[in-house]
Amino acid sequence: MANKEGEISLLTPYKMGKFELSHRVVLAPLTRQRCLGYVPQPRMILYYSQRTSKGGFLIAEAAGVSDISQTGWYGFPGNAVSQTLKVVWAQLRQHSLDRVGLGPSVWEAITINTFLIYAFELVPNGKSPVSSSNKKLAYQQRSPKKLTIQEIPLVFDDFRVAARNAIEAGFDGVEIHGAHGYLIDQFLKDEINDRTDEYGGSLENRCRFALEVVDAVVKEIGGDKVGIRLSPFANYSESGDSNPETLGLYMAESLNEFKILYCHMVEPRMKSVFEKGDCLDSLVPMRKAFKGTFISAGGYGREDGNKAVAENRTDLVAYGRLFLANPDLPKRFELNAPLNKYDRSTFYTRDPVVGYTDYLFLETTI
Repeated sequence: MANKEGEISLLTPYKMGKFELSHRVVLAPLTRQRCLGYVPQPRMILYYSQRTSKGGFLIAEAAGVSDISQTGWYGFPGNAVSQTLKVVWAQLRQHSLDRVGLGPSVWEAITINTFLIYAFELVPNGKSPVSSSNKKLAYQQRSPKKLTIQEIPLVFDDFRVAARNAIEAGFDGVEIHGAHGYLIDQFLKDEINDRTDEYGGSLENRCRFALEVVDAVVKEIGGDKVGIRLSPFANYSESGDSNPETLGLYMAESLNEFKILYCHMVEPRMKSVFEKGDCLDSLVPMRKAFKGTFISAGGYGREDGNKAVAENRTDLVAYGRLFLANPDLPKRFELNAPLNKYDRSTFYTRDPVVGYTDYLFLETTI
């Protein structure tokens, strides 16, 4: 899609806080399940460095903020508070910066997350997963543990320490995962949050948990190093909301108080895990309400990404599947070059190469 003269596009530079981005194509946080024992492996160095571009913005995959939070997935980086993991992440990021011929990405963040637990047999010491509720979901073997008022501040501490460790490991910032049915999302959504205390019931109460996580992280590392990912319209893991636009708008407005760097929202059309659908809802009200950088994600290609930026519906666009399969995605967009097709069957395998670091660069294919 050719842009009119003077019209901004995905390839237009953008200033995000103190960071000068050379383009607006963002690597979305993608769980790839290539860790061993929850420890990042050398193979991840190649994966991320392949997707580095000068002046680009990468968001690394989610890392758990505590022992119990890392038990939901095999092969993802767990327990971001671990000193061992902090060293490994530091090495990974430095190798990414040192990659010959690319130059460093301007901004690299790690996603920190408390997961909804899927595989209960992985929970340490027979503990139950925690949630806003003790509702047993359809796929669960037993009910989760409803966090008590006394336990909730401990979760804030987990996020706070994980954020500090991420900065000490060399990341420029952290993205708080508040989307897709994980713990923060379980507090936000009225279809799963059935609490009757100050963290449930009204919209303000349901958003309290998320905003207090943000507050803890901002106080620890500064708002200029913090982003958050939200999916108000999605219904992952039976975590839907009866009024998602109101929820999203309230969160966008409330986040302004903390002066965080960016808000990353998932498009309403991505209500299911894998595919986008037709939808009349829009993120535009949230985009207008939030005063920092706004990132949109969810099924974008080159043309509609350019259109979203040109129409001022977002500042940056995060790409998942296309960036997964095209490590040089910004270059391909610049040249309007053909894209590699992704193979969904290899998204979450444990193979260190197949479907991970074996996608071809443009110069290899032409």
